[in-house]
Amino acid sequence: MNYQFTSNLQQAQQLDQEDPLAKIRDHFYIQPGQIYMDGNSLGLASKEAETALLKMMNIWKTQGINMWDEYFHYGLELGAQCATLINARANEVLITGSTTSNVHQCISTLYQPTAERYKILVDDLNFPTDRYAIDSEIRLRGYNPEEAVKVIPSPDGKYIDEDAVIAGMSDDVALILLPTVLYRSAQVLDMERLTKAAHERGIIIGWDLCHAIGAITMDFQKIQPDFAIWCTYKYLAAGPGSIAGMYLNQKHFDKQPGLAGWWGNRDDTQFQLKQNFEHQKDVSGWQIGTPSMLSMAPLEGTLKLINSIGMEAIRTKSLKITAYLMYLIDEKLTQYGCKVGNPREDSKRGGHVCLEHPQGYQISLALKDRNVIPDFREPDVIRLAPIALYTSYEEVYQMVDILEDILKTKSYEKYSAKRGLVV
Repeated sequence: MNYQFTSNLQQAQQLDQEDPLAKIRDHFYIQPGQIYMDGNSLGLASKEAETALLKMMNIWKTQGINMWDEYFHYGLELGAQCATLINARANEVLITGSTTSNVHQCISTLYQPTAERYKILVDDLNFPTDRYAIDSEIRLRGYNPEEAVKVIPSPDGKYIDEDAVIAGMSDDVALILLPTVLYRSAQVLDMERLTKAAHERGIIIGWDLCHAIGAITMDFQKIQPDFAIWCTYKYLAAGPGSIAGMYLNQKHFDKQPGLAGWWGNRDDTQFQLKQNFEHQKDVSGWQIGTPSMLSMAPLEGTLKLINSIGMEAIRTKSLKITAYLMYLIDEKLTQYGCKVGNPREDSKRGGHVCLEHPQGYQISLALKDRNVIPDFREPDVIRLAPIALYTSYEEVYQMVDILEDILKTKSYEKYSAKRGLVV
């Protein structure tokens, strides 16, 4: 979309006045004087999340074990609310586990290697936890990851080449796992194209939605992937380490879960406590242990808020405010060696902007001392995420002003380039 921006404060203020989501900001705990640009790593706390957590605490206090009468299917119920964000069927989405444990669950279920077809195809840029899990699953099946994991290299270290991925879908590939939005460069992959190509070749394909869900629109009933996994603490703002999500296409419900646990047993026989596992024939059959209610409750609050707004409106604001940020970077910061390191096309850009600079790490430290919260990714990327639900255009303008001052004065030079524990 062609936006008409100018580099003055008055336009930023005007954009906020015209923003249909401006009042949603009041639902979140914004710290005075702070510009928060790290919602793609950990979303801010909302009043809805707090209310839902306190409600769950009160239920625990007053009902004890009787709370299970109402919340026994909580993971599936929250999954149904999450399903609307990706247009999946309600019984295909589950809130459970962690991103990594859900990768293990899906791979262990759907990866069925044969002598002819035993490889798992991945890219070399995805967040490494997915690769760690895949390598583990490969070893558990008696294969060597160096031979059985097929890595499609990036041509430039920033973007995944979709044509190369399709070319790599050879007859020996059994399964594929790719990111929908690449965490480093915000590249959005064409899920429909790649899923179709995989299925035409008889290959199982899954998607990591960690940087996509709550940030971009998706249509799983149209795309029909085999599985997907995601965390809920980024754009869904469900809290640090909150319970993750999993999608399993209904065509796989008859398969035996790779990692069985008692919470995935059939409802009607679960408390008969038999020694033989009888799994529930929907996505809830892939639960393992007892759900963590206190960790799940905040998600209920944020999902209600997000669904009341709708992903179309959220994506529209996200595209506009990230385009505004890129415009200001071009206008004010390129003269200092900065450049935009993410796709500029709306259809190919996720929810954050990648500001590249050779001294990116030191600049990120300087920003934090000026009460701007970004994050940094190797080798030179400052990730800036103006979240549609709670970031204002004026905050984006102010942040770029602060960045310009840091760059102009070279105040970042006083900071060490040695990495901290959490970069």
